[in-house]
Amino acid sequence: MFPTDVAIDPVTLGKAVEERGFESLWFPEHSHIPASRITPWGGREGAPPLPEMYSRTYDQFLALSAVAAVTNTIKLGTGITLVAQRDPIWLAKQVATIDHLSGGRFIFGIGYGWNKEELAQHGMPYSDRRAFIRESILAMKELWTQDEASFSGEYVQVEPSWAWPKPLQKPHPKIVLGGAAGPKTLAHIAEFCDGWMPLYGRHSIADKISLLSQACQDIGRDPAEVEIGVSGAPADQDTLEELAGLGVSRALLNLPAESAADTLARLDEYQTLL
Repeated sequence: MFPTDVAIDPVTLGKAVEERGFESLWFPEHSHIPASRITPWGGREGAPPLPEMYSRTYDQFLALSAVAAVTNTIKLGTGITLVAQRDPIWLAKQVATIDHLSGGRFIFGIGYGWNKEELAQHGMPYSDRRAFIRESILAMKELWTQDEASFSGEYVQVEPSWAWPKPLQKPHPKIVLGGAAGPKTLAHIAEFCDGWMPLYGRHSIADKISLLSQACQDIGRDPAEVEIGVSGAPADQDTLEELAGLGVSRALLNLPAESAADTLARLDEYQTLL
């Protein structure tokens, strides 16, 4: 759900999700939406107008921290963090902090980003974002796991440095990449991620799972180490069972950015699927 200032507040939502027995709660992010609106929604020509929730969303790490403070069991996920729009050293600190303070309940969902003008406002050329994200994640892994960490890349440099706290989960929270799985994305998932979470309905998941398995094997990695999830899954029992049969271990159900009454009623409907 996009947590916004005009929808159910994140604290109430987090409590409700945990009380109903769901596994996790995921918040997306956008720093802002440039009013020029040059890039169509999702980068897809002919897409409908962008919903207002995209420009009203809370900071995802602050919102999830508020949820962490009032819950005990649910996992807390970023779905997704726009890594190319963030400083990797600060981001490593944020991830480690929320994982530590939540008792090791954080899942780090990442993505490349589709809004070209939003990326440009952060000084990130659209064509460079994938390479920057790869180096950022590799650098963050050093900061999370080494007492004296360093990294040297084309886009990211970290001189020998100390950085605590380290994440509570070892070696670090699971890194899940969201997005359509072309060859470069599959290679990135195999190299530095622990999971893949595409949007439901965009492409054949079964075909891509086999390609991801091959990408892992190509670098000597066990494909079983990579979890498969689906974002925006339909709230339909037969579809969820079909996804589970394909090896999907997590299905994210969408919550519109609505009032507390509407959201709690929708959660009650979703609860029957558990």
